Amino acid sequence: MSEFEAEAPRVHRGLKDVYFDRSGVSSIDGRAGELRYRGYSIHDLAENATFEEVCALLLYGELPTRSQLSEIDSELKASRAIPAEIHALIASLKHAHPMEVLRTAVSALGALCPEPSDTSTSTLLRQGLRLTAQVPTIITSHYRLRQGLNPVEPSRELAHGANFLYMLHGIQPTADAARIMDVDLVLHAEHGSNASSFTARVVAGTGANLYAALTAAIGALSGPAHGGAAEDVIRMVREIGEPANAAAWVKEKRAQREPIMGFGHRVYRAKDPRARHLSDRAERLSHEFGQPQWYAVLQAVVEAMQPYSRLGVNVNVDFYAGVIYHLLGIPQDFFVPIFAMGRVPGWVIQVREQVENNILIRPLTVYDGPPSRGWVPIDARG
Repeated sequence: MSEFEAEAPRVHRGLKDVYFDRSGVSSIDGRAGELRYRGYSIHDLAENATFEEVCALLLYGELPTRSQLSEIDSELKASRAIPAEIHALIASLKHAHPMEVLRTAVSALGALCPEPSDTSTSTLLRQGLRLTAQVPTIITSHYRLRQGLNPVEPSRELAHGANFLYMLHGIQPTADAARIMDVDLVLHAEHGSNASSFTARVVAGTGANLYAALTAAIGALSGPAHGGAAEDVIRMVREIGEPANAAAWVKEKRAQREPIMGFGHRVYRAKDPRARHLSDRAERLSHEFGQPQWYAVLQAVVEAMQPYSRLGVNVNVDFYAGVIYHLLGIPQDFFVPIFAMGRVPGWVIQVREQVENNILIRPLTVYDGPPSRGWVPIDARG
């Protein structure tokens, strides 16, 4: 019996529950609703760490000392500017979707990189920090050019999240807004072998450079099944309109077997541990901006969805993120680029792990097409 005639092996569609490698970066317990970066609870990091500290933790393996943090912070601030060629490229594509612009700009940065074929650890980490610093500049430059405004030069003083808001709106954000942005980036920085991180590893596994791997990761993130939930939550809130409408709206959607945006996760069966750190901040920001109805509708949806929590359908991180972005004055189609902005360090360290112990990622598919058959000359084909 040939291998094609043998009993077909079990197929794990979507590679669900398949472990393809080991990683020392993040650990996720979906049943308990726990997430850790390098052993540190996401709760401790969200409440205490800056995004710069989390970058250092992910990329170098340990929380930085004060002097180490100062060095990394200085390098990030010094790397924020993007080349004139990238500015020109963004201007030529200003009416395209922000994720398409971001993907194209990162790819173009690779073409301008002085060491494109160097995949050594030191070069990869240096490139990773540079990309972490430049991605916010790409996003905000596109936003402002699309609005008919000149891009704002990056600050050499502000922290990562605050600088993003500054470049977006041209004014220094409040301390509260800056901290909320920082926490959001910390929560999105790394999340195991998700679709975009796995894509980055597949590309890196072929020997391609970091820019190619991150270009592919951004492409994966642009798909609505991976990165689009925050946009959908805003649409949902607008459709519901008032808290009093939430229960009936949820009931109708569930009756039609339609998903409720911002609920459920491929890994978590318990509540997404990242969500709680955005919930209180969304409420505070909603009141600060005089728009309490946004948070009120969200909470009404949470209450209406309570009966489904026992089935593992719980709030995820995107549920509150969309409202926070909206209140910070960020357009809906820029929500996913912000997700990408936070995830850059996670992608970089996933690529580093792949490169350091590389193997070509080449899974199999079970053939279920026609059986073996002979060649038919073209004139004999019916």
